[in-house]
Amino acid sequence: MTLHIVGAGGFGRETLDAVRAMAVAPEVVFVDEHPAAAAVEGCPVLIPGQLAAPDGQRNEFVVAIADADARRRLAREFEDGGMRAATVIDPRAVVSPGARIGRGCVVLGQAFISTGTVIGAHVQVNYQASIGHDTVLDDFVTILPGANIAGNVTVGAGSTVGTNAAVLQGRRIGPSAMVGAAALVTRDVAPGQVVVGVPARPRES
Repeated sequence: MTLHIVGAGGFGRETLDAVRAMAVAPEVVFVDEHPAAAAVEGCPVLIPGQLAAPDGQRNEFVVAIADADARRRLAREFEDGGMRAATVIDPRAVVSPGARIGRGCVVLGQAFISTGTVIGAHVQVNYQASIGHDTVLDDFVTILPGANIAGNVTVGAGSTVGTNAAVLQGRRIGPSAMVGAAALVTRDVAPGQVVVGVPARPRES
């Protein structure tokens, strides 16, 4: 099986680290629309037009790009092209057997995902992030390093929770929202809203 990591930048290389930590690691090829080099960390970098025709489940991909809109577009293109979305979970992460993780997700080392958590498709959970019990992360959510999300939280599709931010229990974050780095979310966040600070408040324009 060949795993195509879409995006050869920083998060792509971090995803490669997670793959290489697995007991049995697949062959890896990077795919990048604007490659800066012909190879990264010993893996070839292709542009989408260089990909061979898919051969069923032997060709898998994961989109390793933080921008949710770009991730959504590329995931659709690769799935429409016949590839299967893989899920990459670093073996150094702690994931409860009672959690459900969707296709195309990346969970990096030392992340913690608690019981009852439901994670949608193409979600990214970065290093040392913590996801509490019964939390729901909708499709294309990005949880940046060190973020701490308490139990029974809902994070809407395409939203980002910033580095070292904290979200208190039971809060709801609407789709396409942004929680700034080190913010403390004590109230619900409206769709598309950007909140910053302690406690988190809408960012002034």
